[in-house]
Amino acid sequence: MAPIIQFKNVSKSFGINRVLGSMSLDIISGETLTIIGGSGSGKSVTLKLLLGLIMPDEGEIFFEGKKITMMSEEELVAMRAQIGMLFQGAALFDSLTVFENVAYPLMEHYNYPDEKVREIVAEKLELVGLPGIETMYPADLSGGMKKRVGLARAIATNPEVILYDEPTTGLDPANTNRINELILELQERLQVTSIVVTHDMASAFKVSNRLALLHNKKIEFVGTVEEIQRSRNQMVQNFIRGEIGET
Repeated sequence: MAPIIQFKNVSKSFGINRVLGSMSLDIISGETLTIIGGSGSGKSVTLKLLLGLIMPDEGEIFFEGKKITMMSEEELVAMRAQIGMLFQGAALFDSLTVFENVAYPLMEHYNYPDEKVREIVAEKLELVGLPGIETMYPADLSGGMKKRVGLARAIATNPEVILYDEPTTGLDPANTNRINELILELQERLQVTSIVVTHDMASAFKVSNRLALLHNKKIEFVGTVEEIQRSRNQMVQNFIRGEIGET
């Protein structure tokens, strides 16, 4: 099966700080792939490169066979409509209601009538287990509820790919489990490709089909949960034991 997303020998620096160097990774349609790695290893930069928010210094990135680095701004906007993202802090707009937050990508990418927008927002809030909260504001929500509203916004456009940037950070065990279950449920119900960035190994093992270890500016290991748990690669074992931190 051809990958839906490909990174080919991608390098990226910010000033003198080289974050990625000749990094390559294939992501298969319909899978949940989790990128693990220490703080500062380039995990979030990888997501920004995929979205075309920043461009690589070297290498190529492909989405559905099309080279992101060659896309016009209009093509990038159209591509982003196919990619939903749950940001680390949910990144809700405090001055907007839950309805307005979830409806935001619909208003940005499509010219739907008001009634259809209301139907879609209600459907997505139902999917994440928060029906009927459209009139609430982010200040009224718990941390776990904010994450789920952020997830409802991420799936509002029925994307082909969902990006999760540290989806369980700051959550208690009950809400961590709830978010993990939602990742699994949405993959099954919506048939999406999911890319998860996390340092939470328990969550990574629960939601992933495959894991990719990003270390020393490139992907050092890719494998299934079983393969990574059984790996004799010392770097993999060090990370699982929490011995790889800042890079």
